Amino acid sequence: MSSHTIYLSRLIGLYCLLLVPSMVIHRQAEVDSLAGLLHNPSEMMVLGVITLAAGLAMVLAHNIWSGGALTVVVTLIGWIALIKGVALLYLLPYVGAECYLKALHNPMIFYLYMAPSLLIGIYLTYGGFTSKSHS
Repeated sequence: MSSHTIYLSRLIGLYCLLLVPSMVIHRQAEVDSLAGLLHNPSEMMVLGVITLAAGLAMVLAHNIWSGGALTVVVTLIGWIALIKGVALLYLLPYVGAECYLKALHNPMIFYLYMAPSLLIGIYLTYGGFTSKSHS
């Protein structure tokens, strides 16, 4: 497995493992922050620029579609970040904001959104720290 894959899986995995529990513990504050963000076009633009840069960096450094599940998951996360960055820059700020926020106000849906990120974080962290580099 490439050292890039191992590094990125550790980075993304630990990021998810540290971020998701914090968001779950402070659910209402996160929903309020997200509401403020979704209604502020300049903050959305900054978020889009940062997300676009992170997605581009990941896709340019790690666009590998073979070599096992861990490698493909890291590549998919890079592409998802890139697509999200483009969407944040080109979509109107209010498109879908109200529907998204309405769903997040329901605690069960909020936790349902957090579960995949936590599971991906566990998988990537475990895979990243138990894999051996061949490069």
